[in-house]
Amino acid sequence: QVQLVESGGGLVQPGGSLRLSCTASGFTLGSYAIGWFRQAPGKEREGVSCISSSGGTTLYSDSVKGRFTISKDNAKNTVYLQMNSLKPEDTAVYYCARGARAMCWSITNTAAYSYWGQGTQVTVSS
Repeated sequence: QVQLVESGGGLVQPGGSLRLSCTASGFTLGSYAIGWFRQAPGKEREGVSCISSSGGTTLYSDSVKGRFTISKDNAKNTVYLQMNSLKPEDTAVYYCARGARAMCWSITNTAAYSYWGQGTQVTVSS
C-alpha cells in the first residue's frame, strides 16, 4: 500500500530553522515527483515545493524561494524540506504528496497529486 509519512514539525522562533521529512513506502521513490504543500488556519492549501523523481528539477513558491530547500535520498526513501529564516506566516500544517509521474509540472494544482500524508504541524512564534 502506498504511504507517505511526514515528520519533523514543531514550535520554532522567528528566524529559526526546521527540517521536515517525508518517508515513502509501497512505491519506488525514484520513479515519482514529490510535492510539499501547506495549509494555514482559515486559508486554502497552497503549494510550497516539488522535486522530480531524479532530483534534477525543483520548484518553489515565491513566498519560500531562497529560504526553503527540497532534497531527497532515494536509498532512504525520504524527501526533505529544509526550512530556514522561518516567519510567523509559515505557520501551517505541512503535507507531502506523490505526483502522477516523474516530473514536476505544477505545485498549484493539488489534483495532480494522488497520494497524501497525514501532515505535520509547524508553528513559528515567540
